[in-house]
Amino acid sequence: MTKEEILGLYNKGNKNTLMETLEIKYTDVSLDPPMLKATMPVNPRVHQPAGLLHGGATAALAESLGSASSFMLIDREKFSVVGIELSCNHVRSKTDGVVEATATVIHQGRSTHLWEIEVKDEAGKLISHCKLTNMVIPKRKQ
Repeated sequence: MTKEEILGLYNKGNKNTLMETLEIKYTDVSLDPPMLKATMPVNPRVHQPAGLLHGGATAALAESLGSASSFMLIDREKFSVVGIELSCNHVRSKTDGVVEATATVIHQGRSTHLWEIEVKDEAGKLISHCKLTNMVIPKRKQ
């Protein structure tokens, strides 16, 4: 698949999901080395009561990106991916604009993938640093 085909498939797959609700858009991809980028607007829809970007929205962005990244690395007819651990350190607040998240692989094993996801603002300043561990599991026969 081409870069454009992968991004089109992922963005189309967002329909009627949390990713659509949060307006997450996949924007760049690489298979060698594995990397995926996405953006999410920061507006009242993703604020916590104090008017700041909610850590849960950031975590949803990170997990969505890391899970989609693992799907690039597996045979999707035989396997699926489930997140088993997500850790996020929120280091800077944000009230508006857009954040961009980049997922890069730290470990790509047969049964687990470990991703680093950095969420940055428009100026490239780090908002959150996240790690996601995914388990690769065989699909159940229907």
